[in-house]
Amino acid sequence: MFCHACGAEIPSKPKYFRQDICPSCERPVHCCLNCKFYEPNAYQQCHESQADWVHEKDAPNFCGYFKPGDQKGSTKKKDQETAARKRLDDLFKK
Repeated sequence: MFCHACGAEIPSKPKYFRQDICPSCERPVHCCLNCKFYEPNAYQQCHESQADWVHEKDAPNFCGYFKPGDQKGSTKKKDQETAARKRLDDLFKK
């Protein structure tokens, strides 16, 4: 798993707890932004239909459906932003 905030690799564990933090940036590990079910465009921003609404997606929570994400969160987001910017530039290129 990779940290959503800094992109650093987080050591693999059988289970992550609410108090676990990223060794690199000390941000919470057990949060929506690090979960494989997190999707900004999904209903309640989660693909797990039985999960409760979590207001602060970057804060530690008690969600029992948490599963570590498998992609680099911050790198993935930056790649998406770069691709979107390129599409806009191509669209309005003279």
